[in-house]
Amino acid sequence: MDLVIFLPLLIVMGAFMFFASRRQRKAMQATIDLHNSLQVGDRVHTTSGMLATITGITDDNVDLEIAPGVVTTWMKLAVRDRIEEDTDDDLEDETAASAGATELTESTGVTDADGFKKD
Repeated sequence: MDLVIFLPLLIVMGAFMFFASRRQRKAMQATIDLHNSLQVGDRVHTTSGMLATITGITDDNVDLEIAPGVVTTWMKLAVRDRIEEDTDDDLEDETAASAGATELTESTGVTDADGFKKD
């Protein structure tokens, strides 16, 4: 009788553990794929939040240029993600947004460079 009561609980817990481990495995594989695909010249974020450019790669380490002429050596595991370059579509969206803001300020009155209304 006790087994019948705990069986649904055990099934739910087992399903939860299965799906949680599956999600973790996918995330780990994505991180491994990122580290294997790094190339010299890529812009990256580190786990500490620093932006840098890769100048050299070994099996376990990467050399990151954090400022012009300043190169530091980091473990590959410290690289969190690659910074993707902006595309032309993103630039067009920003241009359209700023044009909309200009139309709004022109219809409401004159503003200065910071967007504050002039008296």
